[in-house]
Amino acid sequence: MAKKRPQTKSKQPQLKDGEIPVVGAREPCPCGSGRRYKACHGRSAAHAVTELVQRPFEGLPGEGDWIALRELVPAATVELKLREDLPEGVPSVTLATVLPMAWPALRRDDGSVLIGLQNDTASGDISRDLADTLQRALTAEPGTPVQGRRAPADGPRLQDLLDPEGAFEPVVHSGFEFWVPDAENATPEVAASLERANAAAIATVKLSGVDAAYWCETPDKNHLRWVMPYPEEQLLDALARLHAAGQSSLGEGTRLVGSFRAHGLTVPVWDLPSGVGAEDVEKPAAEFAERLAAALATDAPLTADERRARGGLTNRQVTLS
Repeated sequence: MAKKRPQTKSKQPQLKDGEIPVVGAREPCPCGSGRRYKACHGRSAAHAVTELVQRPFEGLPGEGDWIALRELVPAATVELKLREDLPEGVPSVTLATVLPMAWPALRRDDGSVLIGLQNDTASGDISRDLADTLQRALTAEPGTPVQGRRAPADGPRLQDLLDPEGAFEPVVHSGFEFWVPDAENATPEVAASLERANAAAIATVKLSGVDAAYWCETPDKNHLRWVMPYPEEQLLDALARLHAAGQSSLGEGTRLVGSFRAHGLTVPVWDLPSGVGAEDVEKPAAEFAERLAAALATDAPLTADERRARGGLTNRQVTLS
């Protein structure tokens, strides 16, 4: 019997991390380590996809409004401007709080694109997931929705695709008729979805005198929810100073009741009497912004009363994301 020749392993090419292709989790890693992909380069790739980005909208114009439309506002749209020219056949790109049947995106019959903001995302980076959806919507067939998927870990983010100088100007709607150009001729599925969405929508108005503040109406009382761009600890100290001094309200019958924490920013919330509308808090909100600016500029240690006020605000803080 002839001897078997000793087998020699061919030398695997050395690949850089950025060149490692994605393969099945149980397949050998293409880098040549001899380990399965999931235990080698797949581990860092999975981590990059699932790691939570605390401030996904940081660096975008209108970061506070992005957060408000994601978490607080039922029905709103914003025209988006891309860094590059729109592809031929795409007249416009519009961000919407939500789309019918919770579609991530929709390419309309006329070629325009709608992107839904209030959707579950597959990774820890909402910005990357939305950018992936936007790119696929730009090339989708007119008249078709775009389904969700996990965005590639090395894919672009909204900050890479959107014009950094483009204005972010939300238009708040009373309902979701913006879904379809002709609501009377909508498909039965879309019509049913539109009816359900309109029934659940809470009346909401964006204040014009301050940034990222939204009044909303509920059966028992109204609220003002204001997304603020300051570091959380500094903002809570400032709010505590105002609260302890009796200067945290927005007028008679109003009360600062706590705050949300959403996508890296803090959202103070005021209870308002049911008779107080959005126009009634425009001036008080502008005046509060001046008091807050002065409190933010103070770096003296908190007094005992201010520490108690801060503890109360912290205890009433809810994390949305």
